[in-house]
Amino acid sequence: MVVDYLLSVFDYAGTLAFAISGALAAARKRFDLFGGVFLGFVTAIGGGTLRDMMLNIPVAWLHDIWYFYIVVFGVVFTFLFRKYIEKYSKTLFLFDTIGISVFTIIGMQKGLALDIHPILSVMMGILTAVFGGIVRDLMCVDIPLIFRREIYATACLIGGCVYLIMNLLSCPEFISIIVAAIVIFVVRTVSVIKNWSLPHFK
Repeated sequence: MVVDYLLSVFDYAGTLAFAISGALAAARKRFDLFGGVFLGFVTAIGGGTLRDMMLNIPVAWLHDIWYFYIVVFGVVFTFLFRKYIEKYSKTLFLFDTIGISVFTIIGMQKGLALDIHPILSVMMGILTAVFGGIVRDLMCVDIPLIFRREIYATACLIGGCVYLIMNLLSCPEFISIIVAAIVIFVVRTVSVIKNWSLPHFK
């Protein structure tokens, strides 16, 4: 019960974070309010939609109106208070990082619940985390973050592996979820601060 509640909170929090992330991207490209809502919605539900379709399960946001309410709230909030939000540098980065931290674990949980191989469940978590951001960046005619030199999907991979290891060690489920999400957030944040990157093609 506690784990289910925690996952629901994480899911809604990630949806809000990605909605704000999409709205900020729309603001920087000077989209109108409708464009901001559309981009926020695609960013927030893109990864989860693809995941659920691949797993052949009901698409979550089609059966829970709160996803729609949360996205609209996040976009309108950003539209009204963008000047205050953007006073803080790296705001888009912050909400994007919260989103991938949360959605990686959500995606893994759904994969493991359907007896998907643990390694493939990690990949499912990564897909859930990054796909919405890919669509957002493509719609804004930017190079998606996952294809840039900075650490992005790798942070999701590390956090996913931490989650699997803690499960193998029989750690309490809610602790594994929280620790893995924090690991993703920290790895992503530190990699940007320290300018870490993977080897790249020349």
